[in-house]
Amino acid sequence: MLFRELNYGKCKTYLIACENTRKAALIDPVKEKVDRYLATLAYYGCRLDAVIDTHTHADHRTASFELNGLTGAKVIMHRRAPAPHVDIHVEDGQRYTIGEVELQVLYTPGHTPDSMSLYTGDRVFTGDTLLIRGTGRSDFAGGDPGEQFDSITQKLFRLPDETLVFPAHDYRGNTHSTIGEEKRFNPRVSGRTREEYIELMNHLGLPLPDKIQEVLQPNESALDDDRIPFPSLAQLNQVRQLTPKEVQALLSASPSPLPLDVREPEEYWGELGHIPGCRLIPLKELPTRVAELEKYKERQIIAICRAGVRSTTAAAILTGLGFEQVSNLKGGMLDWNDQNLPVERGTPTS
Repeated sequence: MLFRELNYGKCKTYLIACENTRKAALIDPVKEKVDRYLATLAYYGCRLDAVIDTHTHADHRTASFELNGLTGAKVIMHRRAPAPHVDIHVEDGQRYTIGEVELQVLYTPGHTPDSMSLYTGDRVFTGDTLLIRGTGRSDFAGGDPGEQFDSITQKLFRLPDETLVFPAHDYRGNTHSTIGEEKRFNPRVSGRTREEYIELMNHLGLPLPDKIQEVLQPNESALDDDRIPFPSLAQLNQVRQLTPKEVQALLSASPSPLPLDVREPEEYWGELGHIPGCRLIPLKELPTRVAELEKYKERQIIAICRAGVRSTTAAAILTGLGFEQVSNLKGGMLDWNDQNLPVERGTPTS
């Protein structure tokens, strides 16, 4: 296997390639480095087969969608990833091959709900779940320090001690560690109980990353349009979150709320289907089509998307425009399907 670390700053990108087929993958590519990635691929005579984000990043723009447009490489993320236009959604235990190189997916949530690690041969790419002598923060929306502790201790720490650890970030100039070293020397995890870890992570008091709002909008929604105002974190946190069962009960009542799906049309009619009776207005069209919802301004609207992230944005936008009762389907159509609630699938003409 051909392996290279391509970024030497705090954000890490990794190139892996099959030496026989010259098929390659980039793990956690950064938008500002696209030209360098393409030059490196050309230097080694490799064809980009896949771009993989280990999670939805909050501190830098992903290059995955741009590289997809430039090379046709498949965009791969975990099933819980909120962004549209992901070509392949993977789950825990699933394997994906790059030529003759096999990557095993380990679902390692906690930093974000869609965090995953990739295990191949003698190494594991841990994203922001496990860092060198540290762990990724768990205070972003959807983060959960208890889940993160379980991901580290029950998934990653069960790999062989000699397994090399390559994280998505490092702030001290390190390149890699091993599972054995992190078990013994990682100050956030070593010797701590689950409860102690949760207490520690809940009181870190870290500042938010620079330009987090500018980063989250394109990473979560694949939108890069200055005309669409992205709500502040405070506005997003104020959106009322409803479970699938709560939404089902409301939709069965009279008068019922308007279920508003803000995904792309191919998602609406795709694998996860849509809730019967939904109105479809993709998030990118919402600011220009908001007049269609005027009669619901004082009635209840429930925003819906794949994982509950884009729809939280839509709910906050509508609230800021004067809509008084906008809620969000927590967990989106993923959780709705997991609970076997009614859906419609097919095509507009079927």
